[in-house]
Amino acid sequence: MSAVHPSSDFLLGGIASMGATVFTNPLEVIKTRIQLQGELAARGTYVEPYRGILQSLITVAKHDGIAGLQKGLVPATCFQFVLNAFRLGIYNMAVEAGWTKSSKGRESFARNLFWGATGGVAGAVLSSPFFMIKTHLQSQAAKAIAVGHQHKHTGMSHAFAEIYRAHGFSGLYRGVLVTIPRAILGSGGQLATFGVTKDMIRRHLEIQNPLWVSLLAGMLAGTVMAMTITPPDVIATRLFNQGVDEKGQGLYYRGVIDCLVKVVKTEGIYGLYKGFWATYFRIGPHATLVLMFFDQMVMYRKEYFGNTS
Repeated sequence: MSAVHPSSDFLLGGIASMGATVFTNPLEVIKTRIQLQGELAARGTYVEPYRGILQSLITVAKHDGIAGLQKGLVPATCFQFVLNAFRLGIYNMAVEAGWTKSSKGRESFARNLFWGATGGVAGAVLSSPFFMIKTHLQSQAAKAIAVGHQHKHTGMSHAFAEIYRAHGFSGLYRGVLVTIPRAILGSGGQLATFGVTKDMIRRHLEIQNPLWVSLLAGMLAGTVMAMTITPPDVIATRLFNQGVDEKGQGLYYRGVIDCLVKVVKTEGIYGLYKGFWATYFRIGPHATLVLMFFDQMVMYRKEYFGNTS
């Protein structure tokens, strides 16, 4: 069988994430809305149109229609494709090269963390414009349930054109620095947990079915990711969604540290964990599906086309 170029894994990583996004985007919409409600207001002093996952889903469907639950789906799938093409592509390249193993031949958590974070940062920076536009579109809501700054985009293409026309290329990458800690904590923790857990399951539980190994490891990895990614994700949502002045400067926050300080000062530590349960129930299934899809596609690629060379 002919060898397949390693770049094929970048494509597989992107495809795997797009498939998972279609199923989990409604929870991403809810998460974004919850993270924005009560922005820079003390707890208990604002109206909460979103009070829980089920209630929030019903509220969005009632006011924005069923289609409202899939707002921002196009930029969300583009964001996930670019992010995971690099994140999983770079990580899997390191795995197959043996760079994630210790001198004893076992999966090293630290090395998995490094390569997971490296791929995550590369993918997050490159996909940053899609994340921003996804956030803008997902926050759009009927007046009765609107939270956060309401952008007037009619779709992804319109958003790209308007932002570029007003603020140039730099406007599309406004807030890009917040994607770095988000990627390091989320992607690094997830893939390190995934790689080490797969190794432990195979050695100690003697489960050899690749689907079950991927599923179990993916579930644990998703849980770890939800716990580590929520605070930087709240900050990312706030930075990307805020309105800007004529110079393209944020109206509420000057940057990552300024946002962090203001959120903690006005909303408390609780503010950094807004939307945690929506994040947990979205990322858990999403991470599991992405890693499971990716593992299975890589396995089939090896089976039918041979190993990379």
